[in-house]
Amino acid sequence: MTKKSSPAWDFVQLNAAVADLRRDQYRILLTVGVLLDVLVERGLITREELENRTSLLDDELETLIDASLRPMG
Repeated sequence: MTKKSSPAWDFVQLNAAVADLRRDQYRILLTVGVLLDVLVERGLITREELENRTSLLDDELETLIDASLRPMG
């Protein structure tokens, strides 16, 4: 027989999972930031190129998201 968990315990577990995700997201962003700094320092890409590519990708993703929220037909 399985025991039904309480809403309070479910809330505690959800909060713990969110905290883990925040920590993981911080580490990922830190790593990406360091990698970008190294690429710029080594002259493999400029800050302007990064900004331009980021802007293009953001625009593309926004278009895809908008299209998926408003399907034609």
